[in-house]
Amino acid sequence: VQLQASGGGSVQTGESLRLSCAVSGFSLDDYPVAWFRQAPGKEREGVSCVGPRGTNPFYTNDMKGRFTISTDNAANTVYLQMESLKPEDTAVYYCAAVLWMGPQGDNIFYCALRVSTYDAWGQGTQVTVSS
Repeated sequence: VQLQASGGGSVQTGESLRLSCAVSGFSLDDYPVAWFRQAPGKEREGVSCVGPRGTNPFYTNDMKGRFTISTDNAANTVYLQMESLKPEDTAVYYCAAVLWMGPQGDNIFYCALRVSTYDAWGQGTQVTVSS
């Protein structure tokens, strides 16, 4: 199982970035995935998650309307489109998956953003937003 995040970079306030997470060893048709972030000196926090097959996306309140999670199940890739970036969005962004529950593709699944729920993690990609 691997999750490979990419797409981070340095941008100005108000600009956009799209993060990608290429997954292997499991199918996005069957497992929920999420994006988390961790700023220096702070705890890891949830950004957005989505159920199997890209269903039922969920966002932390601060990200609603600015961030969009999506999946390309054929390419086994998860995206996070980030608009109107702010300096407080500066963090390392991680993608993660819930594998321990087994395949959920046949179920209606509502994801949650609890760090401890996720048991497969990518290496993170740095996003820096300057004012």
